[in-house]
Amino acid sequence: MIISKEITNLEHSRVKITVVIGKDDVSAEYDKILTDYSKNLQIPGFRKGKVPKEVIVRKLGEALKKEVVGHIIEHSMTEFFEDENSPKENLPLAYSQPSLEGELPCLDLGKDLSYTMVYDVFPRFTVGQWKGLEVEIPDVSITEDDVNRELEDVRERNAFVLDKPEDAEAMSNDVATVSYSELDENGAVISGTEREDFVFTIGSGYNVFKFDEDIIGMKKGETRDIVKTYSEDFAEKDLAGKTKKIRIKITSLKKKNIPIADDDFAQDVDEKFKTLDDLKDDIKEKLTKRLDERLKEVKINRIIGKILEQTPIDIPESMMRVQLDAQWRNFARQFNMPVYKLKEGIVKSPEGLASFEDLWRPEASRAIMTQLVIQTIIKDLNLEITDDEFNKFVEKRAKEYGMSVEEFTDYYKKQDIKDYLKDEMREMKLFDILIAENTVKIGAKEEFLSFINQKTEEKVVADV
Repeated sequence: MIISKEITNLEHSRVKITVVIGKDDVSAEYDKILTDYSKNLQIPGFRKGKVPKEVIVRKLGEALKKEVVGHIIEHSMTEFFEDENSPKENLPLAYSQPSLEGELPCLDLGKDLSYTMVYDVFPRFTVGQWKGLEVEIPDVSITEDDVNRELEDVRERNAFVLDKPEDAEAMSNDVATVSYSELDENGAVISGTEREDFVFTIGSGYNVFKFDEDIIGMKKGETRDIVKTYSEDFAEKDLAGKTKKIRIKITSLKKKNIPIADDDFAQDVDEKFKTLDDLKDDIKEKLTKRLDERLKEVKINRIIGKILEQTPIDIPESMMRVQLDAQWRNFARQFNMPVYKLKEGIVKSPEGLASFEDLWRPEASRAIMTQLVIQTIIKDLNLEITDDEFNKFVEKRAKEYGMSVEEFTDYYKKQDIKDYLKDEMREMKLFDILIAENTVKIGAKEEFLSFINQKTEEKVVADV
């Protein structure tokens, strides 16, 4: 059907293919469709299958010609895409819909038919240097203060609360249940601002109006009206620079009893601990594991960052769209609502939606390029997972999840994620190679808590 084709590479990993169909095939397709109509079309005054072709042509007119052209384009594009000799780099991405450039071509049975399609293809790129690079990570270690801080968190988590006496006053660290509302200038409750049975720890600041200090000294059942003026740079933008009158009533007061850190406490946390030192050793071991994982993540991110600096990739819009849609789904899950509802709540127009997504594009672009580079190097190195490696991975993962090997095996089989787990293992194997093949220097000292709480520098996966 195709007598010639011309392929032109465009920017953003798009291609333009101009196809020419021979006039004989054009006429054959026209005759085929016309014959099908003559057999099946019912027109008053004619028996089914007996409608003359010239009547059908007059009846359908331009619609018939457009249908024929549509069939020709569809069949010829399928022929091109399914041709084993067509270079893979010229085939469209699975999620890229080819589109016709310009108007639908006119049908002329005495001439060849020419049309042009545009679509996205897999990006063409060459991975830059990925060996012999040098990156720097901070010098971080676990200190006694880090262990003690974590121990305090364990004590907090194991604390219990008791009701305070009816006449007891609210104090810092008490657990208070309050009802509150905003008041207007006349002292009347502003409808819609009421909040009932709000629970928080006094002094934690976990309340919008930050009235911790204002309720200290109040008793259960007591109501107090307060006036709060908020600075221009107040964290809650709706309150910044404003003055609010608030009515607060304490409905419950409880005292938090934090256990003493001793051997008995350690045994209460877990019977495997005999002494407080055993518990602290376990805390340090877990913190060390967490630190090692974070340091490895930073090493990988910075090595890949160096590789990306020398690996320009022109990302097709359809690939970017997949990543942005995935980020919308992740964003929506945080609010436990459908994506379309979230979009309606954030933006009111297509222009506003595009502007909002522009904020995500740099991160999405980085994630896509990172995954493309990772998968390319894995393919170039022909990294595979042996049965023995997979079995050891299953044993390790089962232990991490607190499952038996049999239970975890049943799980991944039921979820049909064995291939996914092997892909994960290939990436882990590559990451070990990247660390081994490049130099990692130790830089300035940094505190553990600050380092751990830093936002992850770059994503190393993408939904492409």
